[in-house]
Amino acid sequence: MKLVRFGQPGAEKPGIVDADGVIRDVSAHVADWAGAALDKQTLARVAALDPKSLPAAPSGVRLGSCVARPGNFVAVGLNFADHAAETGAPIPEEPILFNKAPNCVVGPNDDVMIPKGSTKLDWEVELAFVIGKTALYVSEENAIDYVAGYCICNDMSERAFQTERSGQWMKGKGSPTFGPLGPWLVTPDEIKDVQNLAMWLEVDGKRMQDGSSKTMIFGIRRLVSYISQFMQLDPGDIITTGTPPGVGLGMKPQRFLKAGEVMRVGIEGLGVQQQKVVPYQG
Repeated sequence: MKLVRFGQPGAEKPGIVDADGVIRDVSAHVADWAGAALDKQTLARVAALDPKSLPAAPSGVRLGSCVARPGNFVAVGLNFADHAAETGAPIPEEPILFNKAPNCVVGPNDDVMIPKGSTKLDWEVELAFVIGKTALYVSEENAIDYVAGYCICNDMSERAFQTERSGQWMKGKGSPTFGPLGPWLVTPDEIKDVQNLAMWLEVDGKRMQDGSSKTMIFGIRRLVSYISQFMQLDPGDIITTGTPPGVGLGMKPQRFLKAGEVMRVGIEGLGVQQQKVVPYQG
């Protein structure tokens, strides 16, 4: 099942995508795709509905993030062996974790805003997953039981803030619009092998990233289990799992985003995003 949220910012409704690609409104059955609505019982109840009995969303409607604002937005750094190599970093012995601001989540096709004072705005196609039930001290064996679904995240990064301003990476990871999410959340039953999905990103039509989730150092099971040893993950929390090579930081010479450029971001089975880069608006 593909879960989607549609409508104007702050007024999105929950939906599902039917077999013909039509968005169907499920707001009569679910308040929003957030929290307890992502548990297996609710998802099974919605999956049992006849999509054709549900109202269709307006054609061309804006897509919001595929889940509502999370309580936690956790990211994993240097989690692809080939990306670590391009940055010159050693392979981590344990997952590197940092936070993205929960309020940086936006829709998959919303504009990305250049932060005030930014000089090194960068892109990162990432495979994200969303927690479906409370996870604490979870075993790797049972980890997928805690995953509500998978989606695309463009882990936007301001590299000067991240690496040149001292302290934690979160300085370069949480500005407004730095978390495009979607277009939809795909339940695990629709993904044959989450550790073997093609991933790509283009800037103004030029392919920058072309990788696969098979080069992840720490897979989904390991990450659910590992993170749950240090914090409680709640339904609706987002974990984004790292990026393959091809980021602007790793290029020679380095290449960063400018206002007016357009990114297209895709992962096999999870759809495509598109964002335009715009100047700071404030």
